[in-house]
Amino acid sequence: MDKLDPKTDGASADITAENIAALKALFPECVTEGKVDFEVLRELLGSEVEDRPERYSFNWNGKSRARRIAQTPSTGTLRPCREESVNWDTTQNIFIEGDNLEVLKLLQKSYHKRVKMIYIDPPYNTGNEFIYPDRYQDNLETYLRYTGQLDTEGLKVSANSETSGRYHTNWLNMMLPRLKLARNLLRDDGVIFVSIDDHEVQNLRSLLDEVFGPENFIATVIWQKVYAPKSSARHFSEDHDYILVYARSAEQWRPELLPRTDEQDAHYSNPDNDPRGVWRADGMSARNYYSKGTYKITTPSGRRIDGPPSGRYWVYAEDKFRELDRDKRIWWGEDGTNQPAVKRFLTEVKAGRVPQTLWKYEDVGHTQEAKKDLLKLVSFASSDSVFDTPKPPRLIKQMLRIGTQSSADDLILDFFAGSGSTGDAVMQINAEDGGNRRFILVQLPEPTDATDFPTVAEITKARLRAASKNASSAAVKPDDKDETQRRDCGIRVYKLDASNMRAWDADFESLEPALFDAVENIKHDRTELDILYELLLKYGLDLAVPVKQREIAGKTVYVVGAGALIVCLGDGITLEVADGIAALKAELQPEIMRVVFKDAGFPNDVVKTNTVQILRQAGIDDVKSL
Repeated sequence: MDKLDPKTDGASADITAENIAALKALFPECVTEGKVDFEVLRELLGSEVEDRPERYSFNWNGKSRARRIAQTPSTGTLRPCREESVNWDTTQNIFIEGDNLEVLKLLQKSYHKRVKMIYIDPPYNTGNEFIYPDRYQDNLETYLRYTGQLDTEGLKVSANSETSGRYHTNWLNMMLPRLKLARNLLRDDGVIFVSIDDHEVQNLRSLLDEVFGPENFIATVIWQKVYAPKSSARHFSEDHDYILVYARSAEQWRPELLPRTDEQDAHYSNPDNDPRGVWRADGMSARNYYSKGTYKITTPSGRRIDGPPSGRYWVYAEDKFRELDRDKRIWWGEDGTNQPAVKRFLTEVKAGRVPQTLWKYEDVGHTQEAKKDLLKLVSFASSDSVFDTPKPPRLIKQMLRIGTQSSADDLILDFFAGSGSTGDAVMQINAEDGGNRRFILVQLPEPTDATDFPTVAEITKARLRAASKNASSAAVKPDDKDETQRRDCGIRVYKLDASNMRAWDADFESLEPALFDAVENIKHDRTELDILYELLLKYGLDLAVPVKQREIAGKTVYVVGAGALIVCLGDGITLEVADGIAALKAELQPEIMRVVFKDAGFPNDVVKTNTVQILRQAGIDDVKSL
């Protein structure tokens, strides 16, 4: 029986090792004993290598370290919080309280290339809202100190003021590793939307070009965020923010069409009672030269038209035009004397409209609306506690219509969750169009001035719970109760923490207690569910995968994903437990079954050895212990 080592079996993916493996698959000659020989790689790539000292690049102080931070695996875990959740056993929606850099690392195995759409509203770097630690250590340790779980030892947390000499550098170093990790999670046909203002829009565009590739830039959307000018503005009243849109692959991603508006449909009518329905008339001439577009036409009234208007050409060849006229697809006017026009039937045009880059507040909401939306869901003791820059759910629903499909179980990620507008928007749009979209939100528990909500994460959870209740009510359809019951309006809450398992790290002065701890290497304050969900991360399983419990020989056995993983963490394991798990294999018949026990749960090595033999006879070869 192999033993899981918390050091060698880290919860998050080793991205550097994966990159080297990918490089070895392409150029096996350049990897020797696990190391990359760049001289060999340079020879293999030939003239495609850029080695001139002067070339276009985007650099800043700390960039190399920011890259390395993204590649450093996390040793943390995500602990389940059932008591703070809604519909834990059935929901697919996830909220994670923690530092988004560490969380993104932990999600690498379970959600690699599974996210359809990312929306983030990162700090705009205006000087006050961007909080960062002045002394960087291991990022998980920094998070634990930041949240008061470890002694701070002088760790200072401060705002990134514009007077700082590292004003832009701090922001870029914060954003780069997060965007690189986020890209790994995005599907090949996925898309990312990023909100920003004038402070960092140029740097963000350059950063996204580097992470996603300039060829995958889609658009810069202008969002009109206010409905009235600010008279207090020193120079100009800033009426808009930007939303930068990038695809993982512009070749594979295509935007969904937006719903047609009443204004668009108002242009269609049916003055000749055509049985094919309403239509609008399109002129039959254009400025583009067409060699077959200069013939003469006679109208139904007998008026002769010698050709198209000066400088223009008919858009159809004469034989095609005659065919359309016979099919009554040419409109000559009510008296039959007009220039010919082509009838475009509403039933034949696109079912929606192509997205445009100007989003007006009357269509997608503004900041004042966003504050009102938040206050409808969350009651603050003081109005001063309300976020200054929340995003209206209508704005995010516009992105969801463009970036996801209602008919698919698309996964949406927001790792700067703020007040939780993205989760609210996902629940709302699912209730409106019957979709099954699901979300993962991540938010740092930043301290607030609100007496009733000490951290931003508490506000996020309060909003999501209220949004869940609203969406459940909105989804009620008297004629379709079964469909209503299937709609997911729940939320699973997890919190970032250090691993549930102790790593061997003792000195000679504390050797005796360390040896006793090594016998029981699971921390005393951790539950079986804590350990179970750390195993899901280690094995790369979805955090919302179905988990059922069975009682076998008096022990609780967790059945994950219809038998893909079996976990028993009880003490006093007997051979009857092994026989019961073998019977589960025959009952569930999964393609692969993996089994994990607690090493200290076996009374002796004989029981452990015989357990392994029983399971192998049942066709279960992957058996490990903690």
